[in-house]
Amino acid sequence: MNTAPPDPRAGAGASPEARLPYAGVRVVEFTHMVMGPTCGLLLADLGAEVIKVEPIEGDGTRRLLGSGAGFFPAFNRNKKSIALDLKQPEGREAARRLAATADVVSENFKPGTMARLGLDYASLRPLNPRLVYVSHKGFLPGPYEDRTALDEVVQMMGGLAYMTGRPGDPLRAGASVNDIMGGMFGAIGAMAALRRRAQTGEGCEVQAALFENNVFLVTQHMMQFAATGRAADPMPARISAWGVYDVFTVKDGAQIFLAVVSDRQWAAFCQAFALADLAADPRLATNNDRVRAREWLLPRLRGHLAGYAADELAAAFEAHELPFAPIARPQDLFDDPHLNASGGFGQVRMNDGHLSKVPLLPFTLDGARPGIRLQPPAAGEHGDALLRELGYGEAEIAGLKARGIAGGG
Repeated sequence: MNTAPPDPRAGAGASPEARLPYAGVRVVEFTHMVMGPTCGLLLADLGAEVIKVEPIEGDGTRRLLGSGAGFFPAFNRNKKSIALDLKQPEGREAARRLAATADVVSENFKPGTMARLGLDYASLRPLNPRLVYVSHKGFLPGPYEDRTALDEVVQMMGGLAYMTGRPGDPLRAGASVNDIMGGMFGAIGAMAALRRRAQTGEGCEVQAALFENNVFLVTQHMMQFAATGRAADPMPARISAWGVYDVFTVKDGAQIFLAVVSDRQWAAFCQAFALADLAADPRLATNNDRVRAREWLLPRLRGHLAGYAADELAAAFEAHELPFAPIARPQDLFDDPHLNASGGFGQVRMNDGHLSKVPLLPFTLDGARPGIRLQPPAAGEHGDALLRELGYGEAEIAGLKARGIAGGG
């Protein structure tokens, strides 16, 4: 167990791994799916030793199909794995020994599960008063805390699906935004608790939740109502704050997002596309004027731009420092020239063994993105070494494996 706070000022002569800010911090995670593993991923990428406790058959996330097929390699790099049967007393005892060595324990099981296993904060704190214990749940304590939650559930009840879909047609966001951000807030909570531990010498319990995360995401819409008394319209039906801020269908049916959000940009846009009459029109003098004129202005612009190829528009907008975006599909991003040139990808081992590009954390430390030190582990891959570290002899390890209490190697 690490007894000192991580030192981000490690000397320049230290190894790249040792210079990561959470090197020397041990995290033991009892997690599955996306939310809990995201918390561990962030801490692992930042240098922590993250040990994933899995069932003997391995985390069920490894076997998901369809939209879940990439979950395990996406959220479990830079981790070690130990496989234990927590239904057996010996398996729980091994897990307790391991948790006692941790700086952080992270879990995302249903409320009450960890208490039944003797692995909740109340059970582990006497073994390790410095422990930071992170629980990822559907809801923080309150009237909803025992409900079963999913990302889509809280998007519906938390206003996000209403804002994403068209009026009368609520629609979940196109990514697991609450699972991922909920895990991020769990990691931020762990970081805050580690910092407080450095000041007080004591650990604490951290809770993060899907529903509260979702409410945080829609704060801007709640506060729009608080400020104006007017409810926010769903995004597809909203009155834009900008005169030009739309997807345009252009030559050969291609689509591109174009934006003109300031008076300077409006002048540059009109010059670039030979729209002198619009530039001189007093009805369009300011952005707010253009917002009020959208009903007739947008059809005019759509007709004027329809003959351009999307690439032509992109080049012109870039040359004039105007905001634009191609309409990319997720699979297109593997070939994105910026991501490839700027170190945005690592190489990760997929469930079937082949290597794929994977996005790295979206920030740099000293100009570099935190990288991949360990590939997503096989179930129980590091179990024998970890059990030895916990004081188990070879005969004991062999016995645990023979009885199906421990797995892997």
